[in-house]
Amino acid sequence: MTALPQDATLAFLATLIRAGSLVFGGGHVVLPLLREAFVAPGWVSDDAFLAGYGAAQAVPGPLFTFAAYLGAVVRPPPNGLMGAAIGLIGIFLPGVLILIGTLPFWDTFRKRAGAQAMMRGVNAAVVGLLGAALYNPVWTSSVKTPGDFGIALVGFVLLMIWRAPPLLVVVLSALGGVALGLASQ
Repeated sequence: MTALPQDATLAFLATLIRAGSLVFGGGHVVLPLLREAFVAPGWVSDDAFLAGYGAAQAVPGPLFTFAAYLGAVVRPPPNGLMGAAIGLIGIFLPGVLILIGTLPFWDTFRKRAGAQAMMRGVNAAVVGLLGAALYNPVWTSSVKTPGDFGIALVGFVLLMIWRAPPLLVVVLSALGGVALGLASQ
């Protein structure tokens, strides 16, 4: 496991500020960036990363709660409650600063045709980034067998066609994963 640089708190905070500055349209777009920043150097295991992502999906609120989770489990320190607080500050700080800086000009900016076209283009790019984040790391790391694919397919049908509550889908998917695990033993 690669250790954080000498000033671990600053390195951890800088990583999350970089990720937070690239968010547009939701936290999922930085998922691959966060995975590369935390899993590749060994700060967090791939299993812990995916477990935290799954847990963040199961609770209401923004995906940025995932930054608090990463801060709590990152190795070596800062971690725990202090790491979670640093994680939240780091991921939210760029967006808050951008909001404060652009708010006085936003009404004028959004009325311009060029600005509207630019925002439509950025929104289209975000859809592509969300698809990429779904495929890697989520799909490539968790759908490895036909049974895994079946659970994903049932979850998709429950959410999109039958409009089942997300919490119900998470619970049923978890139970399906446990059943698959027990069946493979």
